[in-house]
This record gives sequence, structure tokens and C-alpha cells, in this order.
Amino acid sequence: NTYVVSASVTNATGRIENLKEYIKDQDVQCVYWDFNKNDGYGGWNPKGCWTYNSSSDYTTCLCDHMTHFGVLLDVSRTPIDEKNEQILTLITYMGCGVSSCFLGITVLTYTLLEKLRRDYPSKILLNLSLALLGLNLVFLLNSWISSFGIYGLCIAVAVTLHYFLLTSFTWMGLGAVNMYFALVKVFNVYVPSYILKFCLLGWGIPLIILNYFIFFSCWVQNDVVFYVSVVSYIAFILLCNGSIFLVVLIQIRNMQVNQPAGTQNGILKDLRAVASLTFLLGLTWSVAFLAWGPVKVFLLYLFSILNSLQGFFIFVFHCLMKENVRKQWRIHLCCGAFKLQEYSEWSQTATVVPKHKPNPPNTFPFMASVRSIKSNSTQSSTVSLESSQHQMTITRPDLGKTLPI
Repeated sequence: NTYVVSASVTNATGRIENLKEYIKDQDVQCVYWDFNKNDGYGGWNPKGCWTYNSSSDYTTCLCDHMTHFGVLLDVSRTPIDEKNEQILTLITYMGCGVSSCFLGITVLTYTLLEKLRRDYPSKILLNLSLALLGLNLVFLLNSWISSFGIYGLCIAVAVTLHYFLLTSFTWMGLGAVNMYFALVKVFNVYVPSYILKFCLLGWGIPLIILNYFIFFSCWVQNDVVFYVSVVSYIAFILLCNGSIFLVVLIQIRNMQVNQPAGTQNGILKDLRAVASLTFLLGLTWSVAFLAWGPVKVFLLYLFSILNSLQGFFIFVFHCLMKENVRKQWRIHLCCGAFKLQEYSEWSQTATVVPKHKPNPPNTFPFMASVRSIKSNSTQSSTVSLESSQHQMTITRPDLGKTLPI
């Protein structure tokens, strides 16, 4: 996918020989054609390129010019002009930097605040955020690591980038599968080690594909490896996620229609749910499959903006706009007037408690053991991408108040 530049000697009628200086193999230099040099006329530029191997028969050059985010899924495999390349590169680095920061906050939030990851969608979201964080960080560090000119290090970075790209899509697919089980299939069956099995699939399947990539890339053309180990897998995930996305939207709409009058969600809330699902399932990546011909550059801009900022949008919809996350932030992170006491809502609950007989000494009132359906069956879901908050009350003997659980 690089420019091929040919050189010729003007008015040469015969063989060129008897040169004043010998052409030495050890003096060979790897360069690329930089269109911005010499006031736009172009010129050779060695930046980011180095000689890996050279002999009298051939020379192997390596370059680290991985730029905009679109190259991760450039199905057309055709270059674009230098100006748009630079703008897309700037968008990519800004978007990946912003996403990395907010993905880090998302991971810390769901890791440190245990109450937020008691259901299956939250645990899947945590793994997806980790995969996207790895993808963004490796992409950002790629050029710097490659600048060392160490062949083995370059291969390691390429393999790591490939792995995090595949794990990101695998977790998007698993999130869609869990959503299908919860809202469409609705089978109330306890699945032992549910999340553990998802982790084995989410982090294991990309390893299998990656082994194929490493083994066959030695002799198969790069384009073939790219289409087999990247494009076909991602296309399959996006096709499944898109189908589940439509089915889930229909299911949510049916649920809203069956609700009593006056309880249906507004248009803005529906749009928020659609946008949240779109980024959670990675449907914006499908733009790359349409980036052909005259619309290629425009769609690459759209692709780079939406997908380099995917981590930021996940933070907005699944942290900033979720009431239970904001509540946990106020309980554990805020101070002073902004700090929320964990049981501050006691005063807002019913305080009229029926009189009951005092408990015998050294005994406690009976309390049923309730196991949350969220953490023990596949019915855990994000219908409007906000986990439903079911409440029950128990009586606290000493305080005479009800406690929400």
C-alpha cells in the first residue's frame, strides 16, 4: 500500500558504466517518497524507515508508518493523499488519547467499586473496556516502539495490536449474546461459571486466530492473511451484532407498548438507548466496509472519529449517565457537601413499621436469603442500558427503619 516510484536517466542511449564512485551494498539506505518535501514537489525521506537486511541480490526495508485508525480495517487497501492522511492521523491520536483516559476511568470504576459489577453486563463491560484500552494504547505507542528499529519488537507490537483488535470484537460479540439470552431467549436457567466461560472465549478465541496469523503469514500474501484473520472475523461479529441489535430493539419496543399508559419512555431516552447499544456492540466499525470509491475519504473521517472515540462514548453512556454509577462515585469519591452517605436514603423510605414482638436474647430476626437473579442467571441485562434497581425492605431492629437492598 505504498507509492512505487521509478527512476530513469534522461537521454541515456546505452549502458551506464565507468562511474566515478562505486555503488556499495553497505551504503544502501531505505527511504520513502515524501510528497511534502521540496515545496510540494516531493523527495526521499528516511524518517521511520531502516534497512533490515541487505545483500548483492536484494535489500529488505522496514517502515513504521502506521497512521490513522482506519488502517486497522481498510478493506479497500488503497492509499489516500498526504493531506487527508495527516488530518486523519491527528484525529486518530487525539481520539485514541481521549478514549484511553476515559477507558482507564471506566476500568478503575468497575474494578474498585464492587457493587457495580455484580451483574453479567457489568462484568462483560469491564472486559470490553480492558480490551479497547489495550488496543488504543498499543496503537498510540506503535510508532514510538517501531522507531527503535528492532525487528523482533516490531513483530511483537504487530501481534499485540492484532490480538487486542480481535479481543475487542470478541467481547462485543459476547455482550450481544448475553443481551440476546436476557431479552429475547429469556431462559431462566442457571449456568455455572457463566462469566468464566465467557472469559475463556473472549480472551481465548483471538489467540487461536492469532496463531493462524503467525503460522501462515510466513508464506501467504499479507492481503490474504488480512482478509482471513481480520476482515472475515470482524464481518461475522458485526453481522451477528447487527441482527441481535435489531431484535433487541423490537423486544424493547414491545415491552414499552405493553406498559401501562403514562410509563413509556420518551424519544430522547430511546435515542440514548440506541446510541448506547450502537457503541457497545461496535456497530460503527461497519462504516469501514462501505469505504470504497469516491466516498472512501469521507467515510474514513467518520470511521476514525467514531471508533477512536468509542471508549469515550462507552464512558459517557455506561458511567456518566448511569444513576447507580454516579451514586457510587458520590459515596466513595466525593467529600463535603457532594459526598453521599450510603444509607442517606433511609429518611426517604417508609418509616411506619408494624409493631412486632421483641426478639429473644441472642437471636436475630429472620431474613430470607435472596440470591440476585442478576448474578445467577442469564436474565441479567441492560434493557435501557441501565440495570433495573429492584428493592426489597427489611426491618432493622435497633433503628426501626427500612433499609433498601
